[in-house]
Amino acid sequence: MVTLQHTTARREPAVWAGGQLLLLGVLWATVGLGPLGALVGLVHACATGALLTEAVRRSDTAALGPADRVTLARQLLVGGVTALVADRADGTLPTIVALATVALVLDCVDGIVARRTDTVSALGARFDMEVDAFLILVLSVHVAWSLGPWVLAIGAARYLFVAASRWLTWLRGDLPPSYARKAVAAAQGVTLVVTASGVVPHAGVLVGLALVTLGWSFGRDIVWLRRNASAPVRGCRDV
Repeated sequence: MVTLQHTTARREPAVWAGGQLLLLGVLWATVGLGPLGALVGLVHACATGALLTEAVRRSDTAALGPADRVTLARQLLVGGVTALVADRADGTLPTIVALATVALVLDCVDGIVARRTDTVSALGARFDMEVDAFLILVLSVHVAWSLGPWVLAIGAARYLFVAASRWLTWLRGDLPPSYARKAVAAAQGVTLVVTASGVVPHAGVLVGLALVTLGWSFGRDIVWLRRNASAPVRGCRDV
């Protein structure tokens, strides 16, 4: 039974990758997703399935929980956003905004589901964080086409932090929980979606403020990690 559960957990990401292909087909038929977007979406689906399968194997997870499946649904939507942003076809903006908005709303759901079903796990928390980070990266690429390449700093921030931690080992320490960090992280996605929708004036100022708060959040955490390098605390970076 345990072996069967482990096999199911490892196969499930591949099943969801198939769902990603189905969504790409729907976007192709309804909003005119082009070949480039379809290819990017396909690569995204395969990469996500492979990486998650490997993560499940390493964590020795017997079965994905209900919260993990909510995160998988979010990842599927993010894959659709990624394909449409790469394609840059006319008339796809409403769909990009709609998919990204649902993905952001569901970000409030998976954590609640994990706590209420008592299925909180390190794998689930990491997966949720990676989906958030990738969505912000893709949205920053989309917004950068209109506001300028400086917007990419929002999407690249976490990846630069992770890259730096490979050489600066003290950056790998655990951070204490912080509501401010969570609020700043959530604000990035919301700001980028609102800016992409074009419904607010002075979008550049809004995104600039988001970038400043993100810089403050990372700066505060970096200072804390440096000062407390020998005193690890349970927690995680949320962006």
